[in-house]
Amino acid sequence: MRALTVVPEQAGSLAVTEVPDPEPRDGELLVEGVAVGVCGTDHEIAQGDYGSAPAGDERLVIGHESLGRVREAPEGSGFSPGDLVVGVVRRPDPVPCGACARGQFDMCRNGRFTERGIKDLHGYASERWTVEADYAVRLDPSLERVGVLLEPTTVVYKAWQQVDAVGGRSWFEPQKALVTGAGPIGLLAAMIGVQRGLEVHVLDRSTDGPKPDLVRDLGASYHTDPVREVAAAVRPDVVIEATGAAEVVFDAIGATGAYGVTCLTGVTSSRRLRIDAGAVNRDLVLENDAVVGTVNANLEHFRGAAEVLAKADRDWLGRMITRRVPLERATEAFERQDDDVKVVVEL
Repeated sequence: MRALTVVPEQAGSLAVTEVPDPEPRDGELLVEGVAVGVCGTDHEIAQGDYGSAPAGDERLVIGHESLGRVREAPEGSGFSPGDLVVGVVRRPDPVPCGACARGQFDMCRNGRFTERGIKDLHGYASERWTVEADYAVRLDPSLERVGVLLEPTTVVYKAWQQVDAVGGRSWFEPQKALVTGAGPIGLLAAMIGVQRGLEVHVLDRSTDGPKPDLVRDLGASYHTDPVREVAAAVRPDVVIEATGAAEVVFDAIGATGAYGVTCLTGVTSSRRLRIDAGAVNRDLVLENDAVVGTVNANLEHFRGAAEVLAKADRDWLGRMITRRVPLERATEAFERQDDDVKVVVEL
């Protein structure tokens, strides 16, 4: 069968190649691939920045934003042929650490976890794949065209959960949220904020293309002014930072009102900045502000995100997917275009 693969840490190795057909083991589903999303992590793996293949394999099947349809399911698994499913990305470390032992493998302490399509496990960018029934999540059948957005939704579902946990150390009833960045993560974070009944503001550099209308059609406000100006006017209780841009990150940290919570979802490349560390420290301390980072997701987040997507407008979600590329031309999905929001490879 065909799959999208790389030689890990070798730039220019991305290609559609032939790989063996998967053979489900005990307790595994055999799944027909429907689609796989392409995100920044996939771009970095394709560039050779990181990634590791399973032991003994030269190439890694990439793709962690999955969507498939069950072809075979073991008796008693809770799944049936035809079910629309997504595979969880991370697996707990074998030791396990205390967090992994409690199902919180997204919070792994010792780094021995594995990840589909990223670290030591083949991903989902293939015509067929297998997944343990315990690491598969069923989706509403009406999400077939947009269910590939589940994995990025888990990231922001967890981000909002972290905001609640940190804010819950005292009275916390946020009214306003600022999301920095209108890529898939930012848009989905804004969608959840609107579902929660918050006044949501989204900041991005794009002045045209699909992003402004996507934000406005959520019922949120779209901004292109600098973070500090928007924050001064809005005074958000919560900031979800989804750009990973160093300047924006530090401006976002100081953007909230008193007792504000900032959740960082982006990974910033190394870069020197001149900042007033004293002012940042003073604001955090005197206003009881908090900053928390979040990455990956566990089963709870996948199931919660499935409920979030089931409540979302299907047409709006479909507009987030701005390009669909067939598997035979999958490398084209990695050629960035100006109006891209979410690019999907159809399997």
